[in-house]
Amino acid sequence: MANAVGYIFGLAKNVRLIRTIEAELAEAQEESRQTGKPARRFKDFTWSTLKSWSRERRVIAKAEWTKGEANPRFIVTSLDTAEGRHLYEDIYCARGEMENRIKECQIDLFADRTSTGTMAANQLRLWFASMAYVLVEGTRRLALQSTDLADATCGTIRRKLFKIGALVTVSIRRIKFAMASGCPYKAVFATAHRALCEAVNTT
Repeated sequence: MANAVGYIFGLAKNVRLIRTIEAELAEAQEESRQTGKPARRFKDFTWSTLKSWSRERRVIAKAEWTKGEANPRFIVTSLDTAEGRHLYEDIYCARGEMENRIKECQIDLFADRTSTGTMAANQLRLWFASMAYVLVEGTRRLALQSTDLADATCGTIRRKLFKIGALVTVSIRRIKFAMASGCPYKAVFATAHRALCEAVNTT
């Protein structure tokens, strides 16, 4: 904290920690039973390990009941001004969301294929993967928000929206794509096309 740098880390759950939030887990279980939906409670408390920590630290617990079972999670933080739920849902979980986006670029768009013999060639591959991610993310953000693919991963968008068989006819004035009438995602494709055209026309 001397350099105005705080931290939030995930804290491995154990029997002692779970015992601390038994009441909150019971409340979440009852709410989930009544509503049929996941329920969660948060608890903020100071904590210290039996041996490894030099002092007590702030711990935030998420006591969640989902899919018929308990799903407790814990974080430890040096930040003492923000509300616990905000730190967990908006700050800590955002880190996980960023990791998901990196994973999309690596797995769905092949950014991990850096096996060529030169650094320059590997760097070019990473550039291509990064540019592809920007294009797919732009499509998801601008054109798919009102569709079934609004929260789809890059891999799902590639598979269901881009890898579609079509008859391509090129003339002097236009390029025409003739898609099969039975294409299961033709409505999504049409919606995305309209949205992208509108976005281009307004810029």
